[in-house]
Amino acid sequence: MKTPKVLLTFLLSGLMTACGGGGGGGGSTPASTPASSVAPASSVAPSSVAVSSLPASSTPIASSVTSSAASSVASGAPAISAFIVVDQFGYLPDAKKIAVIRDPQTGYDAALSFTPGATYQLLNLDTNAVVLSGAAVSWKSGATFEAAGDKAWWFDFSSVTTPGNYAVVDVERNVRSPGFKIAADIYQPVLKHAMRSFFYQRAGFAKQEPFAEAAWVDGASHIGTGQDKNARLFSDKNNAATEKDLSGGWYDAGDYNKYTNWHAYYLVALLHAYAENPTVWGDDYNIPESGNGIPDIIDEIVWGFDWLKKMQNNDGSVLSILGLAHASPPSAATGPSYYGPASTSATLTSAGAFALGSKILATLGNADLTTYAADLKTRAENAWTWSVANPNVVFRNNEGASAGLGAGQQEVDDAGRATKKRTAAIYLFAATGSSTYRDHVDANATNATSWVDVWSEPELTAWLYYASLPDATSNIATTIKSQYQTALNANHNWPAVRNADDPYRAFIGTSNFTWGSNRTISRKGLTFHNLIDYNISGTDVAEVRNAALGYLNYIHGVNPQAMVYLSNMYSLSVHSSVNEFYHSWFTDGSALWDRVGTSTYGPAPGFLVGGPNPSYDWDGNCTSNSPNSGCGAAAPNPPKGQPAMKAYLDFNTSWPLNSWQITENHNDYQVAYIRLLSKFVD
Repeated sequence: MKTPKVLLTFLLSGLMTACGGGGGGGGSTPASTPASSVAPASSVAPSSVAVSSLPASSTPIASSVTSSAASSVASGAPAISAFIVVDQFGYLPDAKKIAVIRDPQTGYDAALSFTPGATYQLLNLDTNAVVLSGAAVSWKSGATFEAAGDKAWWFDFSSVTTPGNYAVVDVERNVRSPGFKIAADIYQPVLKHAMRSFFYQRAGFAKQEPFAEAAWVDGASHIGTGQDKNARLFSDKNNAATEKDLSGGWYDAGDYNKYTNWHAYYLVALLHAYAENPTVWGDDYNIPESGNGIPDIIDEIVWGFDWLKKMQNNDGSVLSILGLAHASPPSAATGPSYYGPASTSATLTSAGAFALGSKILATLGNADLTTYAADLKTRAENAWTWSVANPNVVFRNNEGASAGLGAGQQEVDDAGRATKKRTAAIYLFAATGSSTYRDHVDANATNATSWVDVWSEPELTAWLYYASLPDATSNIATTIKSQYQTALNANHNWPAVRNADDPYRAFIGTSNFTWGSNRTISRKGLTFHNLIDYNISGTDVAEVRNAALGYLNYIHGVNPQAMVYLSNMYSLSVHSSVNEFYHSWFTDGSALWDRVGTSTYGPAPGFLVGGPNPSYDWDGNCTSNSPNSGCGAAAPNPPKGQPAMKAYLDFNTSWPLNSWQITENHNDYQVAYIRLLSKFVD
């Protein structure tokens, strides 16, 4: 167990990089098929100083200037500064485009400062021509944004729509932003990488070239004796009669377990992503199914359904969880696989997924998918029938007698089961047209969308989907839409956006920066874009798209870390992205897959990490009478003890520092981000 590696991304004066040394958008157009994402040594987070020898209690401080940075400043070329933050992939031509200039007041970078000069320019990096000049405008008359601990300014270059490679330059300070593009197709290669994360998360499937990039080749995992192909019931491990073939599916997160409640929802989210914007999904994501005439997102969805079908019993019930062994790489895992019994919640979530899958797959005009969809519809109705007859079957994994099965708790309470039943009924009505399901939906529709927040976004989407169905009860559909629109005009929704309450243009409120805040950011963007996706009258399309884009820009670098919160995206010329994250494959200490620039390859690209989490803490063992030697002298700061948006550290250390609270990936984060990103892909 080594001490966490602190990434210093906040730079001033000497801590800068020459404009030729890195920064997204300055190079050629990214290839449509993802190429190797391993960054060369000279371009790995070039504005960052990796410090591996600091004790756990160390706070990042300014380091000495590098020789390349010194020569850059001496030669007069603007150097990249982490105080000018932009979407490092770029901007759509018709989008609002605002560079945020930041001056730290509190947090780990408070000792640094930056005051913008009088003149800001937008520089075309291809021609070296200045295409726009003006002043940065102070946010809230110089107020400090408490969630980030920063003062801020905006430089608005929305008027520039010509495609090209650009940077925002502070003329007086002789610094600039990372490079970025303005282009209609800027997010297409990003979407491919984000979707390909599911390929790398496939269990029981060999990742081999040419589909896997050479750095992340691995054999099929969890197919040995006693593993997924003949998994046994956790409570009866020695009984061969309980063996089932439960192979396939996706690793859930940084752990390899498969949780039915969550897995089924990932399918629902991906199905909505496809259905809400079906023309943007290509058949060229370089997965084994590419080129078959079916969008690759649908191929990935079918892969997910193939596993979910295996989890369904003959009586319609659905098993709750499959616990897997862990190793790096995944194919090295040799421990047994065990499953938990069926539960009402798992069965209801699966019923909804099966039903929505049936509805959408049947529309693709493919004979095989039409047959597949018919089977899904039967499975959905069987699952519903079982859940109605067994409304309170609960299984809580990894506690009491089930301790050791899985990691996260997938079970829900009574209210959670009621929610799952409502959403299952919505999707079953869509698939079957049966009044049985519509009656259940209508009976529970009162005030269904009268409160809009990120935590209820999945159910809100289901309600809006119901309201869009031609055979939905008309007055209820109208009420659902009007309530949603009214709710968005209250609380911390439109008022916060229109009042510019967050200078980073991604307001969620300080209290919503918790475990998985990047999922929260993505879902918040979706709550706005739902106005367009579900044709709610009175919607200002441009305003909605720009509001939702603010949340996407945040994930792409418009944040206090000046970091793209996706792993290893240097192949797309970003300046700073996640270099390491908590994952059992890309594990701490791995010579091959630990950290970009330190290990041979670093992690695979395109994984969204959890993000800032001010509730982070080291393990309780570290404050016990016998702390583990990996604890260090104090909890790592950052992320502990920071303003909410700075409660982040680019590290992947396991127990007892528990980096999973900050940097673990999770398919739930991924589907929310993919769904939001897809709205802006041409």
